[in-house]
Amino acid sequence: IPVAFNQKINAVVPNRAKALPEFMFYQALSEQFLDQLESLATGTTVRIVNKSKFNSILIVLPSLPEQQRIVAILDEAFEGIATAKANAEKNLQNARAIFESHLQSVFSRQGGGWGEPTIGDQVTFQRGFDITKNQQTRGRVPVVSSVGIKSFHDTAMVKAPGVVIGRKGTLGKVFYLSENYWPHDTTLWIKDFKGNHPRFVYHFMRNLDVAHLDTGTANPALNRNVLHSIRINWPHVDMQ
Repeated sequence: IPVAFNQKINAVVPNRAKALPEFMFYQALSEQFLDQLESLATGTTVRIVNKSKFNSILIVLPSLPEQQRIVAILDEAFEGIATAKANAEKNLQNARAIFESHLQSVFSRQGGGWGEPTIGDQVTFQRGFDITKNQQTRGRVPVVSSVGIKSFHDTAMVKAPGVVIGRKGTLGKVFYLSENYWPHDTTLWIKDFKGNHPRFVYHFMRNLDVAHLDTGTANPALNRNVLHSIRINWPHVDMQ
């Protein structure tokens, strides 16, 4: 059974008179096995366990019939987990499809109380603040990039609630922040909601297709002035 540990590989070749390969596979996944593996590892950048140390790892070895029974139980359990995971992912996709369909119908429906302003009339977007990973100090403030929260810092630049949209690299992904945050330079954040409901603005921006607004060359980019100029259907705050 090959057990990968970073860039080195040790092969466990079971004595079939004493150990089933399937049982050894599951044992190699166990917490006890991996804890021993980690404790025997040396090195910083690349963690390595040499052959002699690897061979010193202690294992549990019941009788062959008992190994067969354990393997059968684990096979069934893992198969059930895989099925449950597949079903959950399918249900999640269906739920997202229903939600997106409903969201689209809400924003395509017009009636009394809806106007046709520009985005800039309703909210003000501001470019985020540059900060490198090395400049960050460990904390609880989310640093939001164009792909989402990637790290945490000890200082917030903007008070919650917040709506952030990717402006560079990954365009159009929208994030809602319920706690104070640091919007990264790769994003645009809403500086002024102008009395509008932040959660409504978040859902509205999620429904907005900005792919065609790309003003970049080598890297995709979203210009806030272009975003501000888009004419939209917009309900009164009471309807929001």
